Amino acid sequence: MGEADKSYWLLSETSGIGETRDPRLRRGLPVFEGFRWLSAGWRDFWIRPASSLAYGIGVFLLSVAFVWMLVAFGLDYILFPALAAFMIVAPFLAIGLYEKSRSIEEGRRIGFASMLLARPRAGAQVFFAGLLLCMLVLLWMRAAVLLYALFFGVMAFPGLDHIVSMLFGTAYGWTMLVVGTAIGGLFAAFAFAVSVFSVPMLLDQRVDALTAMGSSMKLVWNNLSPMVAWGAMLLALFAACVATGLVGMIVIFPLLGHATWHAYRAVARSEGTGL
Repeated sequence: MGEADKSYWLLSETSGIGETRDPRLRRGLPVFEGFRWLSAGWRDFWIRPASSLAYGIGVFLLSVAFVWMLVAFGLDYILFPALAAFMIVAPFLAIGLYEKSRSIEEGRRIGFASMLLARPRAGAQVFFAGLLLCMLVLLWMRAAVLLYALFFGVMAFPGLDHIVSMLFGTAYGWTMLVVGTAIGGLFAAFAFAVSVFSVPMLLDQRVDALTAMGSSMKLVWNNLSPMVAWGAMLLALFAACVATGLVGMIVIFPLLGHATWHAYRAVARSEGTGL
C-alpha cells in the first residue's frame, strides 16, 4: 500500500514522529524570539495602559482571594500545586488581553468593559476549552496529593511554616521534590502545548476547541526551540510574580497576555499555514 493510500482507523495504525513533523508549520524563528514578543506586548500595554492595569489588578485580586480561601478552609496543603496549576488556566483568563492586542492591531479602540465582554469568534467553544483546562488542573491537583501520600503516608500536612524544612531537610522531601518536578514538568509541557495558541485561536477564528488544541500542539512541536525558550520565559516571569507575593501579577500578567497574542500572530497566523 502506497503512502498516498494510507488511512487511519481507530487503533489500526498510529502515526510516528516523522509524520507529526510538518515543514509547512515551521517558522524558522530564532530561539529567543520571545524577547521580541515581550517587547511588542510591552508596547500594547502602554497603549491606553489603564485598561491593562485594571485587568492585571483584577487577576491579582482574584488570585489573592483564591489563596486566602485555600488557607481559610484548611486547604493550604494544595497551595503550591494550585500556584503551579494557575499557569494552566492563565491563557483562558487572558482572553480580554488578547482582544485588546487584536483591536490595536486592527486600529480599533477598546476599553476595559469591552475586554471583559470579548466575543470569541469560536463562540462557546472557548468555554469548552476552558473546561478542559480546568479538568487538567483537577487532575494535576489530585496527582500532587497522591504524590505527597506516597512519600509521607498519612502524615498530616505540617503547615506553611514547616513545609520548607520538611521538603529541604529530609531525604524523603528531596526525593519528592525531584519526582514531583518531573511529573509536574510533564503536566506543564502538555498544558502549555495545548493552550498557548488554542485560546487566542478560538478568539480569532471559527474553530472547535479540540481542533484548536491539536493545532496548538502541532505548532509547538514544529517550532520546538523558540517555544521551549518562550515557556521558560513565562515560567521565570510567573516565578517573579510569586516572589513578590503575587503583586507583580498586576503588570506581568497583562504583559504576558499581550505578548502571547504576538506569539500567536507570529507562529499560528503566518501566511500559507491554513490555520
